[in-house]
Amino acid sequence: MLYDIGLTVFNGLAWAMATFLVAAGLTLIFGILHILNFAHGGFFMIGAYVSYSLMTGMGGSLPLWLYLVGAMLAGLVVGLLGWAVDALVFRRLRDVEDAYSLIATYALLLVCGGAVQLIWGLNYLGVTPPPALNSVVFVGNVFMPTFTIFIILCGVLAYIGLELFISRTQLGQLIRVVAADPWMAQLLGLNVKRIYLITVIFSFAMAGVAGALLMPNQSLSPELGGIFLLQAFGVVIVGGMGSIRGAFLGALLLGLIESFGTYFFPQYPGIFFLLALAIILLVKPEGIMGKEQTA
Repeated sequence: MLYDIGLTVFNGLAWAMATFLVAAGLTLIFGILHILNFAHGGFFMIGAYVSYSLMTGMGGSLPLWLYLVGAMLAGLVVGLLGWAVDALVFRRLRDVEDAYSLIATYALLLVCGGAVQLIWGLNYLGVTPPPALNSVVFVGNVFMPTFTIFIILCGVLAYIGLELFISRTQLGQLIRVVAADPWMAQLLGLNVKRIYLITVIFSFAMAGVAGALLMPNQSLSPELGGIFLLQAFGVVIVGGMGSIRGAFLGALLLGLIESFGTYFFPQYPGIFFLLALAIILLVKPEGIMGKEQTA
């Protein structure tokens, strides 16, 4: 019984931190641009495919440090794509109705899927984790894959790093000022457009790094982006739109609910995530850390 509980908690944490890695960039870009970026899942997918190409190009099974370097390179590639997307698309969406931004970013998601099919094809692809992460350890009374432990640690470190970046660095504080009141920030002499651009590049780069980190043990296909996008959107909505802390707490809550729900009712995988999402939004529509809207 204790073994089952431990394993279920571990699986819930793994789901939560993997989803948070994707959701972090999504909630950051909404917090400052107020754009629901459906394309985030597509660029997460591109990061995974870029990392796949780098790993297979260098022989497949790489040392841990090369795998991490490949993840940074994938983040750089996707960040540069974010620069182009901001110049061509996002700048035109800042003063339009939400419906137009939803249509535009969904179109970008379709473009990402088409680009992946054109470059990498429709076949399922995949590689194994680096040898240092391709084993099993015994923690307490639970056998845990080292790669899954690594992903949990990455999610926790990403959250801590983002919190410190937003609250302790000058750039992070400037982002908070612009997110709170861009008009006042511009009156104070801040280069709002540059801060928007930096945030977009950073958000896209995080999507690319997340895709690269999660790529081993994943079956890469053009549908990958949509799968993770649904989970990430659920986490962002439950946590409160634009809140990094809320996304982290939302990921933990939904991950544990999904894991325990699947443990007790294995014939209904995935349904408990959606049920929890619906119930939480009925009770607290603004999300865990969201601010209640007043008329």
